[in-house]
Amino acid sequence: MSVGRLALLAASGVLLSGSLSAQAADLGGDCCADLEERIAELEATTARKGNRKVKLEVSGQVNEAVLFWDDGVESNVGVYTNDASRTRFRFKGEAKINDEWKAGYLLEVGVRSANSKRFNQDNPTGPADSLGFDLRHSTWYIDSRRLGRVWVGLTGGAAESITEINVAGTGDVAKYSDVEDMGGDLILLRPDGSRSGNSIRRLIRNGSGNQPGEGRRYDLVRYDTPELFGFIGTASWGADDTWEIGLRYKGEFAGLKMAAGIAYGESSDETTSGMGFECHSTSLASATVPKAGCSQLGGSVSAMHVATGLYVNFAAGYSEDDQIKFTHDLGADADDRHEFWALEAGIQQTWTSLGKTTIFGQYYSHDGGATFRTLSDGVGPAAEIASSNLDVYSIGVMQDIDAAAMKLYAIYRNVEADATNADGVKVDFKDIDMFMTGAVIKF
Repeated sequence: MSVGRLALLAASGVLLSGSLSAQAADLGGDCCADLEERIAELEATTARKGNRKVKLEVSGQVNEAVLFWDDGVESNVGVYTNDASRTRFRFKGEAKINDEWKAGYLLEVGVRSANSKRFNQDNPTGPADSLGFDLRHSTWYIDSRRLGRVWVGLTGGAAESITEINVAGTGDVAKYSDVEDMGGDLILLRPDGSRSGNSIRRLIRNGSGNQPGEGRRYDLVRYDTPELFGFIGTASWGADDTWEIGLRYKGEFAGLKMAAGIAYGESSDETTSGMGFECHSTSLASATVPKAGCSQLGGSVSAMHVATGLYVNFAAGYSEDDQIKFTHDLGADADDRHEFWALEAGIQQTWTSLGKTTIFGQYYSHDGGATFRTLSDGVGPAAEIASSNLDVYSIGVMQDIDAAAMKLYAIYRNVEADATNADGVKVDFKDIDMFMTGAVIKF
């Protein structure tokens, strides 16, 4: 019997004592035959790699929560996949080519049962196209110690997560900047309780809801520089006319653990599907409208005092869309700029034997310009939104369970919003209150 097969048996947790040692005392019996049969069964049920040259690592997480909401007229509760860091599984690995070069890959699939971002008053789970499986990463890379790394495939660009940097790890349960992940499609109500047709997410962005300055994953070519004094530069291009550049930092000094990043990008794609980041305009270029073009800048910084566990996160960003001025009701007077800033402060300490406890508060402010979404006061005609404001307040607690690689959490969130249309009609929406509690377990 080979050493490798014996190692497989031991790794599978089979006890080689007790009755097995008693059988082994009689080498002329059926001991070895039984052992061979058991090993064959284990080999048949063991995940295998396609080859011995490229390593395989399987990992992921499950993140499910109970979410209660109250829009000022109706209240309800449901069980949702927490879209702040949704359930997923991942395959990754790499192989050494020589002392200078290596190659690797990343394949990651997200899973949603019910979507905490896309449900609303009429749809308790979210639209069908937002549920089930979604491909998050499918990419390979070539890496050099001296020259850096090149990625090719579906993955994040230079601005992906640039406004979400967080050394405290609370982004797994409630992001301080991506507030649409929690109840983002809930319809905002007018003061009389009637529906406006606009949601939290739609005020932030025309479609995806990502805050200004934040990137996303798309089909691209990306280059990461080698690390130098904690800094890594990134440049990416893809999605039929999107390019981004960024700089990130991670390190410790003067008793502080720090991380920061900033990224700028432009897109001139004339469609809304597959864009590297989303413009507010949804119109195509024509004889009277110039080629689609939008730009954005975003960044964030996070710092924790290691001795006390006190920390603070800050993020900000803006986006501009040239087409707004050519196709909006207000024409050249339309505000083509959307911007936000967000803050999180808290403390993270090991107060129990379970693991670290994190108590935090968050504030998010979005100042929106013109969009193609329409608004009325429920009496007069609807007109396109000319401006909007969104303020989100949150408090939460997160408890690590180290022995189970688990985080338990509870978050309360209050949303205040108003909008003004091109006719000057302003609507102050009813507040929305939400409370979410759940857990994320990593494997």
